[in-house]
Amino acid sequence: MSLKHINPDGMFRSPAFSQGVLVDGPGRLLVVGGQNGVNADGEMVSDDLAGQTRQAMRNVLAVLKDAGATQQDVAKLNIYLAAGQDPNEGFAAAAEVWGQVPTAITVLQVGSARPGVLVEIDALAQVPGQV
Repeated sequence: MSLKHINPDGMFRSPAFSQGVLVDGPGRLLVVGGQNGVNADGEMVSDDLAGQTRQAMRNVLAVLKDAGATQQDVAKLNIYLAAGQDPNEGFAAAAEVWGQVPTAITVLQVGSARPGVLVEIDALAQVPGQV
């Protein structure tokens, strides 16, 4: 299984994300459901975007690890920010936990189904191994 980061000539190149990711080879698809800044008891860990983002990224990493994958196996992240939040604050906090692992991402500002939730992150990954 391999991921090829697609960054065509003439398009913006960022160390933080890829324009596309091609997943190739044997493996299993892992769909990580929306993770937010809650701990194992379901309690919100912080009132601010940075704290919630760090926890949401830790939660994504925990799901990946349990399935036998790492952030290197993630093809796509979707990041949903509560309307009015500063994406730069979220990106900085995410990088603290995620590291400099480029992947394809989409960031949207939306309303939340749960009061107080400032960020939700889901992911698509290919878990290495035989199908």
